Amino acid sequence: MASPQSGVPGGANPWLVALTVGLAAFMEVLDISIANVALQHIAGSLSASQDESTWILTSYLVTNAIVLPVSGWLASRIGRKRYFIGCIAGFSLASLACGIAPSLGLLIIARGLQGVAGGGLQPNSQAILADTFPPEKRGQAFAVYGLAVVFAPAIGPTLGGWITDNFSWRWVFLLNVPIGIVLSLLAARMLADPPALVAKRKAQRGVFDFDYVGFALLVVGMGALQIVLDKGQEDDWFGSSFITWFSLAAVLALVAFVVWELRRADPIVDLRLLADRNFAVGNLLMFMLGLALLGTTALLPLYVQSLFDYTATDAGLVISPGGFAVMLTMPLVGALSGKIDTRILIGLGFAGTALALYAMTRFNGAIDYATIAWARVYQSLPLAFLFIPINLTAMAAVPSAKSNNATAIINMMRNLGGSFGISIVTTLIARREQYHQSMLVEHASPLDTPYTVAARHLQNAYLAWSGSAVDAVHQAQAAIYAMVQKQAALLSFNDAFWLMAVVLAAMVPLVLLLRKPHPASASPPAL
Repeated sequence: MASPQSGVPGGANPWLVALTVGLAAFMEVLDISIANVALQHIAGSLSASQDESTWILTSYLVTNAIVLPVSGWLASRIGRKRYFIGCIAGFSLASLACGIAPSLGLLIIARGLQGVAGGGLQPNSQAILADTFPPEKRGQAFAVYGLAVVFAPAIGPTLGGWITDNFSWRWVFLLNVPIGIVLSLLAARMLADPPALVAKRKAQRGVFDFDYVGFALLVVGMGALQIVLDKGQEDDWFGSSFITWFSLAAVLALVAFVVWELRRADPIVDLRLLADRNFAVGNLLMFMLGLALLGTTALLPLYVQSLFDYTATDAGLVISPGGFAVMLTMPLVGALSGKIDTRILIGLGFAGTALALYAMTRFNGAIDYATIAWARVYQSLPLAFLFIPINLTAMAAVPSAKSNNATAIINMMRNLGGSFGISIVTTLIARREQYHQSMLVEHASPLDTPYTVAARHLQNAYLAWSGSAVDAVHQAQAAIYAMVQKQAALLSFNDAFWLMAVVLAAMVPLVLLLRKPHPASASPPAL
């Protein structure tokens, strides 16, 4: 078993290590969501259209998706401490470039570089925690990392909206610079590579057998897939030749990548780790956790902004209470993970999240802020029962020498789940709104008694106000059409909540496929 202090030089306090790497992961995850609410301001400031400004998000997601799965290989070759500090420094410099970018093109390039540097922060943070803490305390350590991954998307829109409204969109990026400097100094002081990683790097010294073919296939596959997910609904999916060709490229490149990597002795992404049943099922469950977390984080602000005219800041305040609820619950789950079968916690987490999302299908047009905020709290609490137990169960038998590769894969799956979740809910809302509107319009007819009664009342009200019978008729028809549109949108959101509830409920039986983890008896464990 790896020593609890294997990644800590000079007997440094492991909880300070946890805080340092947790803050680094928090900074990176926060930057994914914090910039979303500033897009409109960025577009106006840089004389760009709204569609053009979305490439600020896409460029980050594409480069991040490419680097994340190979971050384990890079850490093992460069050295985890050196790579981790390099990622923090690179992320800070790229953030500075974003903050001072004079044009949209340069901002998009800087965001891409941010994604490259940020791709190594999440998996390395997780691997450092696993090698720093013994198995019995690992759940509590992962609670620190879990706070970063779960709390950052929740607080991001609120913080981004507040910064943008009160200062400038540039400070959304510039804030990372002083934080990055402090974290770099702390990491240099506290971190050290574990013995297994040092021995592996020494054995590979002088040998640089980089998998150029595998990396090229990964760049094409993951890049094309991320563009398809991010731009699919905007370009009408397969009605667009652009999306069709990129989808084909993604499928062919990723299939070829899997075949190629499985034939390599030293792959840049060690897919053979998926031969372990717990690790394979754990990756699927982590994918669904990402789908639920980021899918609902995108869904609720859109819900209140489109239906109830909330500002960006107010929309962020709807989901923030859920983030605080997770922050309070995560340490408790970390402690329970060492005492209760993690499979039970995972089952409760998926069942609880599914029930909370099903309850959201009862939302109506008269709902208030408190009801939505509390619903988000109820939906977020079970998520705390998923992140730590899934990681512990999936990674219990992963050798320390493979920890960087394993964390790269599982973080990639969570991020991919988030991208799929956002893409699915935005597409579903658009398509189901069209469906419901066509169904409702059938009843907006003079042959329908409720329509006739409502139209007559509205005409009389507008007639008393305007004095023109013709204007009163037009205004009444416009008011009824607006009601139809709002009701159609409301029903489409309820459909999205329902689908996510069903999908997450279907994950509960998969928990039975997991073996009960015995981390204490596993080969050198790590994440």
